[in-house]
Amino acid sequence: MPPNQLKFGFHDFLNAQPLLLPLVQQEKTLGIKIVQDVPARLAEKLLANELDLAMIPTIEFLLHLDRYRLLPGICIASRGEVKTVLLVAKVPLENIETLAVDPRSKTSVALLKLLFADQFSSTIQFHPASPDPSEMLQEHDAALIIGDQAMGAQSLDSVKFAFDLSEEWFQRTGKTFVHAVVASQKNIELENQLLDYLNQAGVKASDEINAIAKTFSEKLGLDEKLCRDYLQNKIIYALGEEELQGIETFQKMCFEKGLVDTLAPFLTS
Repeated sequence: MPPNQLKFGFHDFLNAQPLLLPLVQQEKTLGIKIVQDVPARLAEKLLANELDLAMIPTIEFLLHLDRYRLLPGICIASRGEVKTVLLVAKVPLENIETLAVDPRSKTSVALLKLLFADQFSSTIQFHPASPDPSEMLQEHDAALIIGDQAMGAQSLDSVKFAFDLSEEWFQRTGKTFVHAVVASQKNIELENQLLDYLNQAGVKASDEINAIAKTFSEKLGLDEKLCRDYLQNKIIYALGEEELQGIETFQKMCFEKGLVDTLAPFLTS
């Protein structure tokens, strides 16, 4: 890798593809090298200085405001139903004794606790598990599942109750929920060309959607229209004022529940 090339972590879920594919195509021009992994692992690598910048779960950014800066223009967010952050259960919320948790994004785990902690039994047990909803529900009363594997999970025969966490959040707060942001190490110098590109990436993401929907419908065994609707109408890619307000609301609620330890302000570059 060229000495000045920045290591840029990005996950490869369907929802990231309209942002990821153009970045891969522009690696040399932008002076970056894309490193793909699941969100939680990207956060670990950024914290360990193995990456210069990365798309990470929002709560990981909020936990390390002293180390990271928020980059402009780009995020993965939703307003209402999204279908890829699901709590599925065989029993009512108050009867859940064991809950299998998809560990790939800590933001989803934090959101689960914010939304349902008061309804869960005080003795509920959380168990990290591989992201296979069928297997998760074989051994547990409920499962938190994210990403591509969540699509269609609520139609499983064993599922009697299903909650879309993004929809629950919007109904309770009226705010956009920002699942992931791009953050960089504060001591990393970013070229204006890269910052300008990222600032427009969220707006330009829609240019890729039709081709991605076709490719991933075949890869995931899903209807192409479903994939297109998901990317066009469920996911928000531009980090604007409403998204920043959503992050602030999430930060405040996480602080009140003890999930983050500061309400320090954050600004985009």
